[in-house]
Amino acid sequence: MIVDGRVLREDFVPSEVVHRHDEVNLLSEALEPLLYDERPDPAFLFGPTGVGKTCIARYTLAQLREQEPTVRVAYVNCWQEYTRFRVLYSILEAVDRAVDVHRSTPKDELFDRLSRADDGSIVVILDEVDQLEETSALYDLHRLPHVSPVLIANREEELFASFDDRVRSRFHAGTRVRFDRYGTAELAAILANRSEKALEPGVVTDAQLRTIADAASGDARVGLGILRSAARRAERQGLASITTSALEAAIPDARTAIRRKTVEGLIEHQRVLYDVIAEAGEIEPGDLYDVYEKRVEEPKTNRTLRNYLTKMVHYDLIEAVGERRGRTYRLVDENSEITGQDEESEIDPASDSR
Repeated sequence: MIVDGRVLREDFVPSEVVHRHDEVNLLSEALEPLLYDERPDPAFLFGPTGVGKTCIARYTLAQLREQEPTVRVAYVNCWQEYTRFRVLYSILEAVDRAVDVHRSTPKDELFDRLSRADDGSIVVILDEVDQLEETSALYDLHRLPHVSPVLIANREEELFASFDDRVRSRFHAGTRVRFDRYGTAELAAILANRSEKALEPGVVTDAQLRTIADAASGDARVGLGILRSAARRAERQGLASITTSALEAAIPDARTAIRRKTVEGLIEHQRVLYDVIAEAGEIEPGDLYDVYEKRVEEPKTNRTLRNYLTKMVHYDLIEAVGERRGRTYRLVDENSEITGQDEESEIDPASDSR
């Protein structure tokens, strides 16, 4: 039944894109100076989770490298690589310059190594860039004329609020590529395209793909997860196609798997916040911070904690209830529909001040 399971992974980069041609064209235009050995302005990709930001960044860079193979690409997931050292090391590793680098290697030495890797342009995709604890890494990249950053985040306001003045002034210019959630028909078309390559013919119907797209509420991660789970379930049962019962069971299974993976990917301080909220059921920001500070040796600033909470809201792990100073946090109900954070709503930093 499953011919190529890689195609149903959320990190798979297709050979062609569906319903994101305008975004591809805009990003391609922003990066075009690289074809003439010039440095482009920074490019920003903004939008909620599951709308194809990472996929489009990687796809566009793959297309560019077909025209100019000397361009090197480094992908950095700032959710895991959230310090200056980790960012610089990840880039050096991507361009084969990380030999003999150890944890004790001074960060300035990593920067010097990267500055000497100037035998061609390097495009650095900084995914989840709003997770960075040290934005000095961005200042480093700006100082290197052969390095061109592509920054991926959920919302522009929150990203720039996390920058210090030095970084904010240098990254103010640049191309903004904005992504909206997929409509049901758009996501169904994307799933159809993936299923043609991943599954045997006739395994899933158009009506089922639309059901999956509707359940995913515009989030391609969720849609792919449901399709993958349904196909695996049907395959284990020895079925020739995905049945209604297999599909119905796959919807909560996929949501649970995505949630578990996201929770497992939380960095230490985010996980502490998440656990405190889980234990409390519902908790006010001030109380949350008090408990958090007692559980960690080196507490982060309130501003950093607000960024962590905002990120967990975007990923449907927690929800902010109420307005301003009456706001509380609680876990998102695992049995509820995954609809994502409304792009018009936001966590008001004033409500989280102590």
